[in-house]
Amino acid sequence: MRPNNRALDQLRDVTFETGANAYAEGSCLVKFGGTHVLCTASIDEGIPRWLKGKGRGWVTAEYGMLPRSTHTRNSREAARGKQSGRTIEISRLIGRSLRAVIDLEKLGERQIIIDCDVMQADGGTRTASISGGWVALWLACEKLVEAGDLTENPVFAKMAAVSCGIVDGTCRLDLEYTEDSAAQADANFVLTDAGGIIEVQASAEDTPFSADEMAELTRLAVEGIRELCALQQAAVK
Repeated sequence: MRPNNRALDQLRDVTFETGANAYAEGSCLVKFGGTHVLCTASIDEGIPRWLKGKGRGWVTAEYGMLPRSTHTRNSREAARGKQSGRTIEISRLIGRSLRAVIDLEKLGERQIIIDCDVMQADGGTRTASISGGWVALWLACEKLVEAGDLTENPVFAKMAAVSCGIVDGTCRLDLEYTEDSAAQADANFVLTDAGGIIEVQASAEDTPFSADEMAELTRLAVEGIRELCALQQAAVK
């Protein structure tokens, strides 16, 4: 049996709490079971120098784990003087994923910065960050519409992310830490609600897995992301 007696194709309990930060233009506290991430979207009227005068905006992201987000305290990366390769890689993944579903020309010459701070980690922190980041981004763009700065929300598609993996020979949706740490293979899917692929990261941990198993992981991800997008839509109404 899986932890919490979940079915192989069942998500953890997922919630998207909007308005979790009183100051950010868009914010969401996303919970995937025991993984909790605070996602905020900040609108910056300045843009990177290499984009000036091009009539388009930018979306970027920063990811971090708070010191007691895991069982033992980790020192802040700022105190160590540099970010880890993992932090940089996940930050870039979040930014790429969100830029795939926003019309940067419609956004105009402004930047939206998505900050994803992991408050508690139990597997799937990057996928939770992307899913919560979409909510924060949508809400920030709605603020621009409400203020009359934009005529329509430039976010043109629903998207989310979820992890899948092979544990004890079975393909499973939305791995928590005890499963992820024992997985023979794991994958992170970033998809639209219609099943469009934005990014897939997949690797075997010990022995190769088959194309049929990859197809099953993809099927699980498509169904799971459809559920996640419905929850996101309900949250931003």
